[in-house]
Amino acid sequence: MKKQSTYLNCDMGESYGSWKMGCDEQVMPHIDMANIACGFHASDPLIMSNTIKLAIAHNVQIGAHPSYPDLNGFGRRSIPMEPEEITAMLIYQIGALQGLCASHNTELHYVKPHGALYNDMQSNLSIFEAVVSAVSSYSLPLMTLAITDNQPLLDIADRYDVPLLFEAFADRRYQANGLLAPRSMENSVISNRDALLDQVQQIVKYGKVRTLDGFLIPIEADTLCVHGDNDQSIRLIQDIRKVIEQQEEVCR
Repeated sequence: MKKQSTYLNCDMGESYGSWKMGCDEQVMPHIDMANIACGFHASDPLIMSNTIKLAIAHNVQIGAHPSYPDLNGFGRRSIPMEPEEITAMLIYQIGALQGLCASHNTELHYVKPHGALYNDMQSNLSIFEAVVSAVSSYSLPLMTLAITDNQPLLDIADRYDVPLLFEAFADRRYQANGLLAPRSMENSVISNRDALLDQVQQIVKYGKVRTLDGFLIPIEADTLCVHGDNDQSIRLIQDIRKVIEQQEEVCR
């Protein structure tokens, strides 16, 4: 067992116009890192700006959360694109959020792709390299999934001098290869509170996670992704924070 701080990150700013998504005001006080949508799967310039101000008020790090151009599908549909298209698309989105950050005298701290793009870059190294290439333009870390064999990702990131932040998910089930179980798969999302907190404790305390088929696999995570879509999820975030703080206290 080793001493390690695990930071909580959450997808934020995913409303669009008059359509409201998430409980950003209630969630922000309980997280460390806010992944702010950049307009391609959700959000708009005013929502992005207001979410930045909310993050500043709670001393939360700001990350860009770009995606495929898929407002109708909330960025959860894979869109075939050439690597150079992906790179240019991400530079565009990251730059938009960085510009808004500058208008509030704050900085962008990292990039975490959203939805289908996030999943695609885990399984396709060509897409991963296209993402890394875009992120390298801003000299920022890239947040990506902590899997059992991170070395191929590290090799690509090293070539572009891009640091990687590895994340795990509190409420998602894993496959034996360390990838997230697709949402279309039964039991891919953990809805039971006790089961979710048990997975959090396994990740934080032991650096392991139990897969859908019952195996324990190693997982080294710098940050834990949580979701704040309703009152129940906000209470869960508070419970998750307590689990992490208790473990950190044991390790002191």
